[in-house]
Amino acid sequence: MRTERMEYCMNAVKQLWRFGIEQALSCIFPVIIFVTLALSKIITIPGLARYDFILIICLIAQVMMVWTRLETKDDLKVICVFHLIGLGLELYKVNMGSWSYPEEALSKIGGVPLYSGFMYASVASYICQAWRRFDLSIANWPHPVFAFGLSVLIYLNFFTHHYIVDLRWYLTALLFIVFWKTWVSYKVGNRIYRMPMILSFLLIGWFIWIAENISTFLGAWKYPDQEHKWQIVHLGKISSWFLLVVISVIIVAQLKAVKQSKEQGPSNHIEHS
Repeated sequence: MRTERMEYCMNAVKQLWRFGIEQALSCIFPVIIFVTLALSKIITIPGLARYDFILIICLIAQVMMVWTRLETKDDLKVICVFHLIGLGLELYKVNMGSWSYPEEALSKIGGVPLYSGFMYASVASYICQAWRRFDLSIANWPHPVFAFGLSVLIYLNFFTHHYIVDLRWYLTALLFIVFWKTWVSYKVGNRIYRMPMILSFLLIGWFIWIAENISTFLGAWKYPDQEHKWQIVHLGKISSWFLLVVISVIIVAQLKAVKQSKEQGPSNHIEHS
């Protein structure tokens, strides 16, 4: 009995190790951004603004990711879409006073440095990488009209809540209704695990919130209450990241479904309910 328990524990540790390694490899792009933020906070390059330096590193990293085939051309298309979506949101939010980029740079447009779009793109990069490395498969995916329509409403709410009532909690409730039967399966080694799709949204949103705290500490941007002294980002921001992750996953899933249906017929990785 003790031998069986020891073997079970050893297998569990090995699986956890494999899972951690694959997750780390999926986070290469976000890690590059974090390292660049940290180094640029310590090292000053004469004649080169910090935000411009970060942008240059992000561009080099993106080229290298594709050149080394860590990302495919299809991944790059998805990442570019997220870069534009994120940059549009940044331009609006910064000019509404939600947060700011106080440092000067040549690559700033409307008070927003162009590297900021890569922070959103890095989320898309993680999702694309994790999808491939863990061989994700989704069961009972909602009808594309509901999934895409919901993502549009969530994105619009990031803009409209400044003028009308914030609908995030209503949209969150709607998410639970639309995705309550949806499960995601993933492979670690030779074993397949699964979890509710909503739980995966929450977990990714939670880790992005942790990353956001690291980013603001390193001066990537500042919220109004961090202007004079850094402090932990409000827990309520997790709901914003949760909703942003939903948009990200929906877009990636729908694009993959369209591509697979064109190449192979109905997708064997996304099963509609």
